[in-house]
Amino acid sequence: MKINLLYTCLLLAATAGTAFAQDTPDPAMVQKIREEGLNHSKVMDIAFHLTDVSGPRLSGSPGLKRAQDWAVNELKTWGMANAKREAWGKFGKGWEVQKNYVAMTVPYYHALIAIPKAWTPSTNGLIKGDVVLVKADTTTDLDKYKGTLKGKIVIFDTKPGVERTYKADGVRYTDEDLDKMATAKPQAPGQRRGGPNANAAAFQKARAMRAAINTFLMDENVGLILTQARGADGTVFTTNGASYADTAKKVSPELETSGEDFQRILRLVKTGIKVSVEADIKTQFFTDDLQGYDVVGEIPGTDPKLKEQLVMVGGHLDSWHAATGGTDNAAGSAVMMEVMRILKAVEFKPRRTIRIALWSSEEQGLFGSRGYVLNHFGDPKTMELKPEQAKVSAYYNLDNGSGKIRGIYLQGDSVAGPIFKAWLAPFKDLGATTVTISNTGSTDHVSFDAVGIPGFQFIQDALDYGSRTHHSNQDTYDKLSEDDLKQAATIVASFVYNTSQRDEMIPRKELPKPQPARN
Repeated sequence: MKINLLYTCLLLAATAGTAFAQDTPDPAMVQKIREEGLNHSKVMDIAFHLTDVSGPRLSGSPGLKRAQDWAVNELKTWGMANAKREAWGKFGKGWEVQKNYVAMTVPYYHALIAIPKAWTPSTNGLIKGDVVLVKADTTTDLDKYKGTLKGKIVIFDTKPGVERTYKADGVRYTDEDLDKMATAKPQAPGQRRGGPNANAAAFQKARAMRAAINTFLMDENVGLILTQARGADGTVFTTNGASYADTAKKVSPELETSGEDFQRILRLVKTGIKVSVEADIKTQFFTDDLQGYDVVGEIPGTDPKLKEQLVMVGGHLDSWHAATGGTDNAAGSAVMMEVMRILKAVEFKPRRTIRIALWSSEEQGLFGSRGYVLNHFGDPKTMELKPEQAKVSAYYNLDNGSGKIRGIYLQGDSVAGPIFKAWLAPFKDLGATTVTISNTGSTDHVSFDAVGIPGFQFIQDALDYGSRTHHSNQDTYDKLSEDDLKQAATIVASFVYNTSQRDEMIPRKELPKPQPARN
């Protein structure tokens, strides 16, 4: 009995030692990757082309196609195989802003900060009109406005003022924050973040009311709708004002206006002072190609037994339209392209194939990655899986702004924890140490996790992502942190190297259950 027990202990120790040795990063390769990533980086040049040169990258827009074509060509220039735009399915109409002028002219001149809502139409030339405050809690309240709104500029009194905060815009994780993440408890199976939405009924009611108002204003032929955008200090967080579907109903021209400008107009109108506005908004729809596309490219594997397996990296390339999508998500896309460039520059010959994917239509519901997963790996609704699903070792995603990597979310994959801790060890001096069992959502790794493929998002310092740049007119190249992006690309490149060389694939969680259809 003692002999058997001793033998068992020795066997377990030997197995653990083998696993530890396998997941100990190669110091020579780590140094090569660090040298290339930190001292010879091209990440900011990549980001420049994706932002300043390409312009806004709304789904289906010419700007997105410019960025995709540039990315494909750059991947080919670096020697990637199979670099191309790959269709994932039907998206809908493309759209872009081609002219945007709006100003208050009475009681005095003032240029307004305002952005056309996505997928809303033009004003068909310069229009001038008085501002009318519409008050309507029910559809019957609209009756009193019939026949009075043609050509008018319409506003609603829906917000009490401009939200103000005196907290710093930019923040980084503290040691205490990271310690809490590292010691987080596993999420219970089937547990959903946030629980049921108690305000769902109220939201649906408000949505139906807004749809009724839109129809009424369209029938009344209003000149323009001004709505107050979320944000302060001239920051406008943008949204869409209509559907991108090719069958969508027509709506009126609509601008999201900075809180300060909107509240000034509202105060004047509510006190009986006449306010006039002129505007010339030109937008264009694109319907020649309703398909959505992702960008893909590969470094082929070289191991006869493992080259059919995949290590994937990605981020979404599409953005909103008020700026050039620097932090959301040219940052992640540039980092992942830089990862591929670094690995080619150090002449790495991976055992497994390494594939990059730059997604589109993430902002509308992860459509690019979901479509890709459906086409290649399986259907999360039925859990009918394709052979390729079993060949993906891991997918790594970056989509939380321009901040440096501080660690990685395990998405509940506890067995991967010790592996990732070993891989982060060489980057302690760069601030990346934390492995958390916690989940994070709302971006493209979720599409992979939904079909049982290990999909991971890195922990990033927030900087001013949530407070200032995310989906706003401030999301430009200037908001990118060069040192942080260099650090991120270096760490991801090392993770990809280790994943591609590991004898075994990254351990998987229990296969998810089929997802019921959502109402």
